[in-house]
Amino acid sequence: MVYLPAVRSVSTLLLIATLALAGCGYELIRYRSAGGELRTVAVRPLRNDAMDPGYGREVTDAILREILRRGALRIVRDPADADLVLSGRVKPIQTRASSFDSIVLALEYEVFVGLELTVVQRDGEERALPASTLRASERYTTSADVEALRKNREEALRRVATLLASRVHDTLSEGF
Repeated sequence: MVYLPAVRSVSTLLLIATLALAGCGYELIRYRSAGGELRTVAVRPLRNDAMDPGYGREVTDAILREILRRGALRIVRDPADADLVLSGRVKPIQTRASSFDSIVLALEYEVFVGLELTVVQRDGEERALPASTLRASERYTTSADVEALRKNREEALRRVATLLASRVHDTLSEGF
């Protein structure tokens, strides 16, 4: 047996929450209607100018995962079939100490990653994506254990790749 006043209070709370969110300006994003027609994209593997082996592939994979996850663009293999062809390179990664202890030993490092990406449209027009959206950094903790330090750096670089992929997708879906 369902207790009727409890059902009413739950539905009332849901109604209030829905109205509050709508009143604050929140809304669901519909990429297909926002960007016009569904577009196709071919993503060429990024050239890796970083000293970290395979990082260009990692960023390329992050971009592909983000496009698949959001569904605003459809990925095609052949650049001739694509409305947009994305290509570019990963710039050299910079690492610097960012925080220190009282003895001036590094406690944290920060990695800086930059991309240079261009998009060629079906009509042949080539446009560079804004450099301001293609830079990101992340901090990671240092360790006396070399393996732990390597793992922390890899995790930081993975988070940067994910962040940059999200920015690339946003730029492409908004028509940059």
